[in-house]
Amino acid sequence: MTDSAVDHPIESGKAAGPAGDRVPEELTPEQLLAAAKAKADAKADAKAAANAAKAAKAKAKRAQARAPIRAASAAAPVGPRKFSLVAAVAISVVAIDLLTKHWALSALQNGPIDVVGSLRWNLVYNTGAAFSLGSGKGLGPLIAVLAIVVVMAISLGFTSRFRLGAVAAGLIAGGAVGNLLDRAFRGNTGFLQGAVVDFIDLQWWPVFNIADASVSVGAGLLLLASLRVSAR
Repeated sequence: MTDSAVDHPIESGKAAGPAGDRVPEELTPEQLLAAAKAKADAKADAKAAANAAKAAKAKAKRAQARAPIRAASAAAPVGPRKFSLVAAVAISVVAIDLLTKHWALSALQNGPIDVVGSLRWNLVYNTGAAFSLGSGKGLGPLIAVLAIVVVMAISLGFTSRFRLGAVAAGLIAGGAVGNLLDRAFRGNTGFLQGAVVDFIDLQWWPVFNIADASVSVGAGLLLLASLRVSAR
């Protein structure tokens, strides 16, 4: 047997496996890196998909749990107007307004009293609208009539069915009534011709009183209540 005949089977064995199949060629480092990257990307995509599915399932579960509550809220009839809360807030405002005006009339006859910063107590008689607007123009009776209309409209309004709306209505009603009492009983020229007592002076804003402040705060709360009702 020649050397070439002996060597031939050995060389053939390097290219063939035990069953005669060809052994795969070794991958280059670049190919191994690409394969590893592809595997990592596939694993990351699978994890992201699983997390997304889990989040969607949790969201659907929460929505399903809230559905009966929303349905019950939508089906529940709106409660009656909270006249008792409106009246309680209004009476409180009127009482505080009258007491502070009585104090101002007795304590500020000799001139203003400085409090802090630009704030001072300064007695002023206002025949115009809130914050001393329109004084001396004979608007007292017209403002009084408008105040009565506003009080009735707000008290009977839809927002008074809700707590925030009822508080707002009470603040506005109490402020309007407080100033209305001044116009009715603090004048000598006729009914509703009286002047409103103002005493809170910031010196950079028109002088006002507790009733004016209550009307302003109530108007802001009424706007907020209206927005909440619209969003239901």
